[in-house]
Amino acid sequence: MSTSTPVIGVLALQGDVREHAVALAEADALARPVRRPEELAEVDGLVIPGGESTTMSNLALAFGLMEPLRARVAEGMPVYGSCAGMIMLADKVLDGRDDQQSVGGIDMTVRRNAFGRQNESFESTVALHGGWATGLEGGPLHGVFIRAPWVESVGAGVEVLAELASGPAAGRIVAVRQGNLLATSFHPELTGDHRVHASFVDLVRAAAR
Repeated sequence: MSTSTPVIGVLALQGDVREHAVALAEADALARPVRRPEELAEVDGLVIPGGESTTMSNLALAFGLMEPLRARVAEGMPVYGSCAGMIMLADKVLDGRDDQQSVGGIDMTVRRNAFGRQNESFESTVALHGGWATGLEGGPLHGVFIRAPWVESVGAGVEVLAELASGPAAGRIVAVRQGNLLATSFHPELTGDHRVHASFVDLVRAAAR
């Protein structure tokens, strides 16, 4: 790969694929849709978009992608998951279906649809912590939450990057990182603020060095 222009896939089974591709392009990456194992093998990093986590899990199994995804994560491929993508990267999922599978990789427990149903979707300020507090210039992020999960708990190796700043759920963890894996409850691809994607592109570049 060229470290200046990494090739980053967007899992294109279901969800807001186009919006992530646009945000990655704005962050100086080459975005490609990924639906097959051979397409996954050609990318330097991957975005798992929002959508419906059970449907995404079932489609990943049907397309023969689940085991290749787990293998690439185990090998250290950078992956960013937003909303349903966060659920896919969680080692443990609460309130999921019995047959639901995740890719795993982040030592966290997430609660599916924690903020409520579709009609309870909302927008709110996100308070930055850890590496984001010093690394993301421009102040707090504006988060769009659509049937979003939240993080119930994290293991010792997980860095908390953001919490909800206000409202009844203030203090809930909504962004984390563990190694080359990044996950958010919210949808930065819908706001026009590409700082999260730029941070992930930098992570992909660093992993390639």
